[in-house]
Amino acid sequence: MQEAQSALGFTRTPSEDDPRRDPQLLVALERIAPGTGLRQAIDDVIRSREGALIVVGDPEGLKFLYSGGIRLDQPFTPQLLYELSKMDGAIVVDPKLTKLAYANVQLMPDPTIPSNETGTRHRTAERVAKQTGALVISISQQRSTISVYTGPARYQLDPVPEVLAKTNQALATLETYRQRLEQVLTRLTALEFQNAVVLDDVLVVLQRAEMTTRMAAEIQRDCIELGTEGRLIRMQLAELIGDVPGERTAVVLDYHIDGDGPKAQLALEALHALPYRQLLEFERLVELLGHPHDVNPLDYSVSPRGFRVLSHIPRLPDQIVKRVVTDMDGLEAIVRASQRDLEAIAGVGAVRAREIREGLRRLQEHNLVDRYLQL
Repeated sequence: MQEAQSALGFTRTPSEDDPRRDPQLLVALERIAPGTGLRQAIDDVIRSREGALIVVGDPEGLKFLYSGGIRLDQPFTPQLLYELSKMDGAIVVDPKLTKLAYANVQLMPDPTIPSNETGTRHRTAERVAKQTGALVISISQQRSTISVYTGPARYQLDPVPEVLAKTNQALATLETYRQRLEQVLTRLTALEFQNAVVLDDVLVVLQRAEMTTRMAAEIQRDCIELGTEGRLIRMQLAELIGDVPGERTAVVLDYHIDGDGPKAQLALEALHALPYRQLLEFERLVELLGHPHDVNPLDYSVSPRGFRVLSHIPRLPDQIVKRVVTDMDGLEAIVRASQRDLEAIAGVGAVRAREIREGLRRLQEHNLVDRYLQL
């Protein structure tokens, strides 16, 4: 496995057991990220060496859990939430974070709900989240840690400097991924114009595009957790990732044995869901693209339909790309097509036909320059 990773240039792999893959948990992290009023209050609690139990949910819908407490119905402010945390009980905040509904509430969740937590506050938080689906935040007084519970999901926040350091490291890895992807994309484009592609060329691109996309998704989750602290990283990420997901989609449409259709879409979904170890296996990728499983990718010739190359022509709508690909027999035929041939395609017309011919010419020239610069 390590040899395969080294050969492909993967020095770090995205985490497959990241709990933040849960969309509900990701939304919860966004609500308590740095820059929000809720996070300001939580940080004040941490700095004061206090503990707290905060429940974000429908105050009336949670009443069956209450024992005692004070009804407030006061506007939400970070300062008031911090002051209320000095009491022993839980604080209940409405889902819109506009109102502090209750304070000093003793919560009585179902004790039969399993919990792996040892502390009373954390155990209560986990059971309330599992029983009600509410967002529950438990701040440990002794360890000064923040634990987030929503439904069955649990996540402990790391200090912001640690998350920033980890994310910057991931960003550097993503830059390496992107550079290697650009190299194989440039090579694939050259081979496509020469009609000399073998399946191995396609699989390498598909593999690296998926790895790059996964690493970018992990960094995006880090940015959500970082809130306003991740603004610069988000800008760098947007520049690095570019249209990699679009390139990956176009490669599948170009080389799936059935072309653009339901099976190609299913292949994209299966590729995204593929475990990392299977992503390294070319046999599995061959299967996803619908080609015979016993072929040798190194000598199995394939021809592009033209989706990816045409998508690089500026201002060419997707529906026109699809019509050109549908009417023409592959990229080679599109490149050789005359002005009149292209005009005959429904919706193309004289202007777009010229744009397609000129765009293909420029792409060929740019590809030659890019290949020369990589030498």
